[in-house]
Amino acid sequence: MLAAPINPSDINMIQGTYALLSDLPAVGGNEGVGEVIEVGSHVTSLRPGDWVIPGDAGLGTWRTDAVFTEEKLVKLPGDIPVLCAATLSVNPCTAYRMLCDFETLGPGESVIQNAANSGVGQAVIQIAGAMGIKTINVIRDRPDLQKLVDRLTVLGADYVITEEMLRKPEMKELFKKVPKPRLALNCVGGKSATEMLRLLQHKGTMVTYGGMAKQPVTTPVSALIFKDVKLRGFWMTQWKKDQAHNKDRLTGMIQTLCDLIRKGQLSAPACTEIPLKDYQIAIEASMKPFISAKQILVM
Repeated sequence: MLAAPINPSDINMIQGTYALLSDLPAVGGNEGVGEVIEVGSHVTSLRPGDWVIPGDAGLGTWRTDAVFTEEKLVKLPGDIPVLCAATLSVNPCTAYRMLCDFETLGPGESVIQNAANSGVGQAVIQIAGAMGIKTINVIRDRPDLQKLVDRLTVLGADYVITEEMLRKPEMKELFKKVPKPRLALNCVGGKSATEMLRLLQHKGTMVTYGGMAKQPVTTPVSALIFKDVKLRGFWMTQWKKDQAHNKDRLTGMIQTLCDLIRKGQLSAPACTEIPLKDYQIAIEASMKPFISAKQILVM
């Protein structure tokens, strides 16, 4: 293993609250990049020196060495930066699938998302930008708000607003500049999700892929009756299971994302690299509020 991030789902698995739990004893980590050191005599798709990422969750990436069957791994091109490779298989894939699978959006249309500073949020900003789609990015208010706004703007965010602004009349002015969204991406729940729902176009879709506020999604009856909005959920792990018979779809998506990386249209999220031996420091840092940098364990 070369590098592996700490994602919220990794913490949830350790806590025993995630939908996917490994048999104990287990190694933590669902994502990362490794270099093939040795292959068995029947291995045909990989060779020493290749970079690989997990093809599924639950393999345990927080370690220095591992033995896997070749079917469990996806080969990467050798010209992808290590931090991009280490953080490729969860957040960018989630962002890509949500942008492509629920609504057919074209250049000039918009998508709204909360938790825009998360790993998925940063990927949505960049992938949507490459597709010509405008992003309306919702974040929580914080002491260093302008610093975060500036960072997301540099990534390509078209509009960055706080959750409080969602409820203000100024939103009408924003929608004179950009069409109302047909797609909302919800990682928070609670009031944030409800307010995004109110802004959706008729027959729009809200996709929930996280619940950071630990509050339910409350839907106004009027949104269901008069706007006919659709509420959907997405879990990258389930998508991969559904595609188990069609690995080409997974590898094709990875190739598309790698192409964006090469073009400079998709970068790794803001990262803090920490040696594996200091994993306790990394885990503690990953659970602090208002930390926008992803903790990366470096082997």
